[in-house]
Amino acid sequence: MASNQSGSPSGVITSINVTPLVDITLVLLIIFMVTAKLIVSHTALPVDLPKAASGSEVQEVFSIDLGVSGEVQVNGERLGQDDAIAALARAAQAKNKDVRAVIKADGRVNHSRVMHVLDILKLAGVSRIGFGVLPEPEPSSFSKSP
Repeated sequence: MASNQSGSPSGVITSINVTPLVDITLVLLIIFMVTAKLIVSHTALPVDLPKAASGSEVQEVFSIDLGVSGEVQVNGERLGQDDAIAALARAAQAKNKDVRAVIKADGRVNHSRVMHVLDILKLAGVSRIGFGVLPEPEPSSFSKSP
């Protein structure tokens, strides 16, 4: 039977043991931290971006991913064909006049396909278009001459 701090035999509990509560809270915190990492790093379309010396982080507002086997995603939503990009680009342009589009094409995607998507965006009225690349640590072939 539980006893109180004063030692009286009345049986009233005057303190609460918080150790089990702290244990459960810490276990839940660890579970949430692990699952949050898995959710954030999950990409629906794996794309092998080419490297560029001038590459940097770009603010993504309207993201287009082009996979090597023909798949297309706009802001994480899988599309059936490239022509469906135009309607989504017009909707994004209507929401924000200064919308920025980023085309992330796999390094093995044909240049003509990338240019086709670029044309679709320009015809939809999107003028700020960038390309997603991974920055290279230090360009070795562009060394500065003395």
